[in-house]
Amino acid sequence: MKIKFAKYQGTGNDFVLLQNFSKELPALTQAQVAFLCDRRFGIGADGLIILQPHASFDFEMIYFNADGAQSTMCGNGGRCAAQFALDAGLAKAQQTFLAIDGPHVAEVFDGGVHLKMIDVNGIKPENQGLFLNTGSPHFIQPCADLKTLDVQQLGAAIRYSAPYPAEGVNVNFVHELPDGLEVRTYERGVEAETYSCGTGVTAAALAHAWQKQLSAGTIPIATLGGNLEVRFTQKSAGVFENVYLSGPATFVFEGQIDLG
Repeated sequence: MKIKFAKYQGTGNDFVLLQNFSKELPALTQAQVAFLCDRRFGIGADGLIILQPHASFDFEMIYFNADGAQSTMCGNGGRCAAQFALDAGLAKAQQTFLAIDGPHVAEVFDGGVHLKMIDVNGIKPENQGLFLNTGSPHFIQPCADLKTLDVQQLGAAIRYSAPYPAEGVNVNFVHELPDGLEVRTYERGVEAETYSCGTGVTAAALAHAWQKQLSAGTIPIATLGGNLEVRFTQKSAGVFENVYLSGPATFVFEGQIDLG
């Protein structure tokens, strides 16, 4: 059967978007999701997102990694879902939606989307880096230089290492800039470096704020795919609220594809 889709990207982190408000979308298997995300035989994406109706929110967001498995929260995916919902007439510019990590608020503005992330209730030093959960688990590794870093090799080694082998961890390599941070990310489920990772840059910004003992602020983030901002309030050491991820969410193309 053929299904309709749209493709969006947020700083190079790209997604297949499907909406099931008509209740006509069949339940997708892991193999079908992986096919849709395949860059040679399918549409090509870092992940797939389904928007479905919810009685208490504008929509519910279901996120799948490129390997076809349902996964935890995706920040750039959430921003793209908000833009898609507005473009498709499913929601207005001010939105609320439910994701696997809980409720989110989004505001679509000219040039991008502000997305309210979950509160963060602790940062833990681990393996010469930092671990925290911003809707997805992230390991933060400070680096003096990201330009020549082998993100694939080093990221894969950390992703599967103790204490993470059960469900794995996303790995963010972070370099401090005079006016913000530079971040490169190895994403589980994609099993490769992605151009950007929303929950990852959020984790990097909050880890930086914790280390610098910043009570509030906005931190610019440079990724391979473009620039993002993370705004936050640090209520106490390692405890954050009013966390917002902001940046572009761009329509790429739409069409139909045969699931076979």
